[in-house]
Amino acid sequence: MKASKVFENKDHRWWILHDQQENRVIDSNVYVMESKGQAMLFDPGGFEIFPQVFAALVEAVQPASIQAAFVSHQDPDIASSLPLWHACNPSMQWYIPSLWEGFIRHYGALDAPFRKIPDGGEDILLGGRRLELIPAHYLHASANFHVYDPEAKILFSGDVGAALLPAGHSAWVDRRDPDGKAFAQHIEKARYFHQRWMPSERAKKHWLERVRKLEIDYLCPQHGAIYSGAQVQRFLDWFAELPVGIAVES
Repeated sequence: MKASKVFENKDHRWWILHDQQENRVIDSNVYVMESKGQAMLFDPGGFEIFPQVFAALVEAVQPASIQAAFVSHQDPDIASSLPLWHACNPSMQWYIPSLWEGFIRHYGALDAPFRKIPDGGEDILLGGRRLELIPAHYLHASANFHVYDPEAKILFSGDVGAALLPAGHSAWVDRRDPDGKAFAQHIEKARYFHQRWMPSERAKKHWLERVRKLEIDYLCPQHGAIYSGAQVQRFLDWFAELPVGIAVES
């Protein structure tokens, strides 16, 4: 895996750890935010890719700076590395959806400190920076959250925006994309994922109404590549028109 910088402004930074080299499990991104020397992981990944994630992490931040981790939902590609991170730092704070606590504990580290996120979301602070934990229920998990950093204008969007890309992929949907051709090519790799994993039109519309009110420069999914600039609006418009929950009709 590689560490690529997403945002930097003085003591406030974001990285993406991407392009894992294990093709037997779904390719996943892990994000890291650092503020004033304190770092937080976003969807810290599965057990099988922990060594790759850790090796890439040290290119970005000191492991000792990691104070917390955010878990968007209960899936193994999101959080099955929990006991390994807990072994590295037993005091590390875990932000998890309240509904999934008893399920996430099945990964181990039963004494890990969990802070349960209420269904309505909440704001948290790390290194003096405010982060908004935004409800994204049923996209695709029944309790699910995204994270918005209003200073960096970053939305960590979990599985929304995800694409299944081949090994060697870039951290970005091509940013030299004035006519949208790169976006159009990329989004075809996202179509089936959204149609099959996202079950609810109502949930999708509710999320879009909330997210369109935010100022977003970077939309950062847990699979695939980052949308930036005009691509963010292109993605939101595309998602709004996309029929989801297709397995019901199959």
